[in-house]
Amino acid sequence: MTEATDLAERAGDRDPRVGLRAVAALRRLLEQLEAVQVRNARNQGWSWQEIAAELGVSRQAVHKKYGRR
Repeated sequence: MTEATDLAERAGDRDPRVGLRAVAALRRLLEQLEAVQVRNARNQGWSWQEIAAELGVSRQAVHKKYGRR
């Protein structure tokens, strides 16, 4: 089982402590994956507008979050 699959399973646990910890870990993992893919897109010449469209956010939001990295 992968880490993400394990975390997703634990996120549905009946114990709120287990579930909430898993949700927090999934959030951190998602942020890391997003950053990797934004960097990948920029390295391939994508515009901030193209990245924003795929993420479903504004160009300004994605640029503010990743523009200085």
